[in-house]
Amino acid sequence: MPVRRLDLAGDRDRATRPGRPGRCRVNADVSVRPAVPGDESRIARVQVAAWRLAHADALGSEALALVDEDAVRDRWSTAITSPPSTGFHVLVACDGPAVVGVASVAPVPAPADDPTAAPGGVVLALEVEPLRQRQGHGSRLLAAAVDLLRADGADQVLTWVLDGDSAREQFLASCGLGADGAVRELAPARDAQGAERIVVERRWSASI
Repeated sequence: MPVRRLDLAGDRDRATRPGRPGRCRVNADVSVRPAVPGDESRIARVQVAAWRLAHADALGSEALALVDEDAVRDRWSTAITSPPSTGFHVLVACDGPAVVGVASVAPVPAPADDPTAAPGGVVLALEVEPLRQRQGHGSRLLAAAVDLLRADGADQVLTWVLDGDSAREQFLASCGLGADGAVRELAPARDAQGAERIVVERRWSASI
């Protein structure tokens, strides 16, 4: 069970203060809403651009250049129109009418050996268009995602972070999440010379 406590209420408060890096002004034109059919193309562009910025060191810019944006779009279209499970949600952050960020969440069943435990939830994706980062969109997406998880009965949230993504680590830490010691290796990536690189993700979590 995570020992950290998510601090999204404080994060919302700080969003009203001028001059804070990564926070936005109060602005009626920014919002978070459920994704709808037609959002998938913009979501795919946002995600691929964010990946190429954040994961070039971990995955290699050559591998990221090969990401098929059309395939990413099709996966998001399916996720929006035919969610894989109850409790799976896709959210988008908007600046005016423009979709500038995306988040998706899914439930994590309670441990089978503890029938009294509440389920948890996982943030599967949380990406903001590079030019719109550090404007509060990520904080709003995470807050909305956690609200959905709480409504579904979750008492904790977790997410996985690629090694080397220091910006995401700083963001999650500012919201009260922390690395809990769980590690997993993904399929090895290859650089331009064909050499394999080990890709590691670390789990971050908090009580909600």
